[in-house]
Amino acid sequence: MNNINVLKQLAALPNLSTSELRTKWTELFQSEPPSFNKTYLVRNLAQRIQELVHGTLPSSDERRWDKLAKEDEEPPEQIKLPADRLMPGIKLVREWKGVEHCCTVLDNGFEYLGRRFGSLSAVANAITGTKWNGHTFFKLKKQG
Repeated sequence: MNNINVLKQLAALPNLSTSELRTKWTELFQSEPPSFNKTYLVRNLAQRIQELVHGTLPSSDERRWDKLAKEDEEPPEQIKLPADRLMPGIKLVREWKGVEHCCTVLDNGFEYLGRRFGSLSAVANAITGTKWNGHTFFKLKKQG
């Protein structure tokens, strides 16, 4: 099977009915399909089609990817920088309630969403709506 046929099969999957996807599952996995939703079936069938054509990763590569994924899930270590070491141009990034916020250090303050702020605490307040120590919010020092 060539790459064009694989791509055609992958593109057709979302257009199949759940019943057709279950039949395809039985054909490709040679087992009964799970009772999950259509999105799950499409995603896993697409992976299976590619595995059958291109093969799977060697187990050493899978272990390496698993290790990288676990490292990515670990929270970043606290950065310990005094306020006077924040050089202009540094970007401070913080995820808050699923949204990534980026603040830029200026010569005389901070910039967030095109607005200038006199302190990191003011930026943290603008993001959260509550009073925060700006260095704690951006994880530049430990809380408490």
